[in-house]
Amino acid sequence: MREETPEGEAVRIIGAGSRPDAAEPRLNAVFTVPNVITVVRFLGVPLFVWLILGQHRYGWGVVVLVLIGGTDWVDGYVARRFNQTSKLGRVLDPMADRLAMIVVAVTLLVAGIVPWWYLATLVVPDAVLLAVTLVFFHWHPDLPVSNIGKIRTALILAGTPLLLLAHTVGPTPNTLGVIAWILLLAGIIGHVIAAVNYFRAMVAKHRRQQALGHQADGGARR
Repeated sequence: MREETPEGEAVRIIGAGSRPDAAEPRLNAVFTVPNVITVVRFLGVPLFVWLILGQHRYGWGVVVLVLIGGTDWVDGYVARRFNQTSKLGRVLDPMADRLAMIVVAVTLLVAGIVPWWYLATLVVPDAVLLAVTLVFFHWHPDLPVSNIGKIRTALILAGTPLLLLAHTVGPTPNTLGVIAWILLLAGIIGHVIAAVNYFRAMVAKHRRQQALGHQADGGARR
C-alpha cells in the first residue's frame, strides 16, 4: 500500500493535483483552488479603481488588468485540469467577470476614458437578465457559460488594458486606441448576443420547469 506523505495529504485536502479522470467533479465543494483564484481576481478590481482614480497610475492599472485577465484563464484551466469543477464556481466565475467588467467600465467612465454608452451597453443587458433570473429562479438559473460569452469576456479583457495603455503612451487617438476599440466593440456585440441567447435559455428552462411541475401536480391528484 502506498504511504501517504504530509504533502500528499495537503493536496488531497484542497483537491488539487489529481488527474481529471481520477475522481468525480467536486460539484458541492466551496473552498477549491479555482474558487479562491476567482475571489483573489476580483480583489484586484478595487486596487485598479484606486490606481486609476486615486493615484492616476495608468501604467500600473494596465498591469492589474493583465493580471485579472490572466487569472480568469488560470482558474478555468485549474478547474478542468485538476477536476475541481463546482456548482459554486459555475456561478461565482461569471459573476466575478461581470462585476469586474462593470466596475472597471465605471472607473474608466469617471476617468473620462470611455463614453457613457459603453457602460450602458454593458449594464442594461445584465440588468434585464438579473431581473429575469430573480423572477423565474429566485437566485441563479445554473446555466453553462456559452462560447460567445467566453469570447466576449476575452475581447473585453484584451481591449480594456490596450485602451488604458493607449492613454499612457501618448495623445489619443492613436494606433493602440484604434485596436483597443475594435476589440471592445466586438466584445460589446458579443455581450449583447450572449445576453439574448442567455435570456432565451432561461425562458426555455423556466418553461420546462413549469411543465414538469404541472406533470407532477397531475400525477399527485390521480
